[in-house]
Amino acid sequence: MKVLLINGSPKKEGSTYTALSEVASALEANGVGTEIFHIGTQPVFGCVACLKCREIGKCALEGDICNEMASKIIEADGLVVGSPVYYAGPNGALCALLDRVFYSNMGKFKYKPAACVVALRRGGASAAFDRLNKYFTISQMPVVTSQYWNSVHGLNADEIPRDLEGLQVMRVLGNNMAWLIKSIKAGGELPVQEERIFTSFMGGTVI
Repeated sequence: MKVLLINGSPKKEGSTYTALSEVASALEANGVGTEIFHIGTQPVFGCVACLKCREIGKCALEGDICNEMASKIIEADGLVVGSPVYYAGPNGALCALLDRVFYSNMGKFKYKPAACVVALRRGGASAAFDRLNKYFTISQMPVVTSQYWNSVHGLNADEIPRDLEGLQVMRVLGNNMAWLIKSIKAGGELPVQEERIFTSFMGGTVI
């Protein structure tokens, strides 16, 4: 069992990394392996709506980490996405990647437990948290919860350890994710899927 934790900050070992590391420690303590994947600082593409991914099964835009990230998510048993908060939202580069990863791999992450965490100085946590959760809730991914919304507060990585409640929220999140992954692995029938219906808001069926 393994959980992929995506560090969506340009800083490799900043506040977001500190939060993800606390989640990872709890997962490891429960016997679940972890990998923290840093998106880095190289330029990334936004989706260009070419729809080529429907033909080739992956994003057609080469030259950044989109398809590598997608492959790692597919291989993992669970996913945690972390981001700093910029203007009450997640890092734009992270969102550009997630837009392409989730659209080009539609249906491939189904039933994989997921969660997001955000790191910030003061405000904007709820809006950023909500934005990231949208990727999971449209993909039939069970969203793992904690005892509070998943955020840590501090100006930088040196201040995050002073947010004792925030770090506890991270540990509870890791414990809950480990429990859910193990429960899914223990067995049980998956929900029966209806044939997918796509409609426009004009009432017509869209093929």
